[in-house]
Amino acid sequence: MITKTVYIYRAFERFWHWTQALLIMFLALTGFEIHGSIEFFGFEAAVTYHNVAAYALIILIVFAIFWHLTTGEWRQYIPSLTHVRTYMNYYVFGIFRDEPHPTRKSVLSKLNPLQKLTYFGLKVLIIPGMLISGLFYIFYRYPQKHGIEALNIESLEIIAIIHTAGAFLLLAFLIVHLYLMTTGETVFSNLRAMLTGYEQLHEEEEDQGINIQVISEADEEEKA
Repeated sequence: MITKTVYIYRAFERFWHWTQALLIMFLALTGFEIHGSIEFFGFEAAVTYHNVAAYALIILIVFAIFWHLTTGEWRQYIPSLTHVRTYMNYYVFGIFRDEPHPTRKSVLSKLNPLQKLTYFGLKVLIIPGMLISGLFYIFYRYPQKHGIEALNIESLEIIAIIHTAGAFLLLAFLIVHLYLMTTGETVFSNLRAMLTGYEQLHEEEEDQGINIQVISEADEEEKA
């Protein structure tokens, strides 16, 4: 099968990906220590580090939103239910039978339908929910006798549940993401692409033949 080397992940995209990953893992580490699940930095230091990392993540997200809007890369994450079932079958069964991917990656389409749906939920629901609930934590004050200092809330229980649930969802996503990273052409091909920006993609003419055949078969199965 003919392949070509394509520059698919730009410099800021790679910087944003790795920095966000490191910040989320650090937030998870300090967050679990704040909850008393582990002991590493000490409670007070963990709280301070957690808040600093949270602000760093917010700044990174602001720059990432600006970059996605100005480059048009936001279109990569527009979700679609088309062929989602096909990809679910692929990841549950087909990948273990060494079946080809139902579609091929390109510069204009880096994510498959299932990935688009997952990342859309991550960026629109989970991460915003984590940030908003986290900011409530930071600026929360018990009702004051002489006025409002920041945010007066009857209880942090619901906020705590939302924040903790989001943390476990992010952790689950990270585990699945690390596994799927190893399912490229080789175990390290996806990792290498996100480090260098270059990836080996199949030639377009051959891709179209493969895609049409695989998707057509999937359509027939779904209609059946």
